[in-house]
Amino acid sequence: MKLEVKSVNGFNMAEVISEEIVINETQDALDIMADAGNMDASRIIIHERNIVPDFFNLSTGIAGEILQKFSTYSCKLAIIGDFSKFTSKSLKDFIYESNKHGQINFVNSAEQALQCLSK
Repeated sequence: MKLEVKSVNGFNMAEVISEEIVINETQDALDIMADAGNMDASRIIIHERNIVPDFFNLSTGIAGEILQKFSTYSCKLAIIGDFSKFTSKSLKDFIYESNKHGQINFVNSAEQALQCLSK
C-alpha cells in the first residue's frame, strides 16, 4: 500500500494506492489515518476495492466502527466506487445520509472525491 498526497484548495489529501484490501478492521483505518497525518493530510481517499466487503453489509457493524473513528478524529473520507450494485436499502440510505453531511463521502470518481474533500 502506498499513500499519495495531493493538495487541493489548501487541503492535503492522502489517496490509498493499492489493488488489495487494506482495511479489514478498525485498526487498519486508524493506521492509515496516522500515516496520512504524518504526511500532513487530514483527508483520505480510498477505493471500495481496498475495503473488506463486509464493510458494505451494515449488519456486521464494521462500517459503523470504522467511520466513527474518522468522525472522532475529524478526518474527512471519500470512498470511490460503484455503489449502485448494492441492493440493500439500509446501505443506500446510509450512503445518502453520509453524503449529505460531508464528513464521509461515497463517490463515483477521483474527481468527485477531490471536489468533496476540498470544501
